[in-house]
Amino acid sequence: MKLTSLRIITKDIRSSVSFYEQITGLKAQWYTEDFAELSMPLITIAIGSTQTMKLFGEHMTESESTQSTIIEFLVSDVDGEYERIKEVTDHIVQEPTTMPWGNRSLLFRDPDGNLINFFTPVSAEAVKKFS
Repeated sequence: MKLTSLRIITKDIRSSVSFYEQITGLKAQWYTEDFAELSMPLITIAIGSTQTMKLFGEHMTESESTQSTIIEFLVSDVDGEYERIKEVTDHIVQEPTTMPWGNRSLLFRDPDGNLINFFTPVSAEAVKKFS
């Protein structure tokens, strides 16, 4: 089994795609007016409007709570990314903080309220884990 994609369902696809283009530095590939993807070497972020959920079934028009998932990005300099990200969004949840497991972490929200974590390993164990 191989995890290939993370799909985000949004009410405002243009805003969400623009946001993810800004934070990743990637250009989205649009397939329809309701579906776009940002491809990275190991995973693709797919973004679909709530309209795409109707294709999965009659009662699938609304996404559920975004409170239990964090989308995480390994970055080389979380403090540098913080300076850039605070220009993109004012929904910073936690400024860069070193966590007990050895990652320095920046937590913020996308336009739909999804939590995003940019992190940089800083302890010897965390650096080794992600090398």
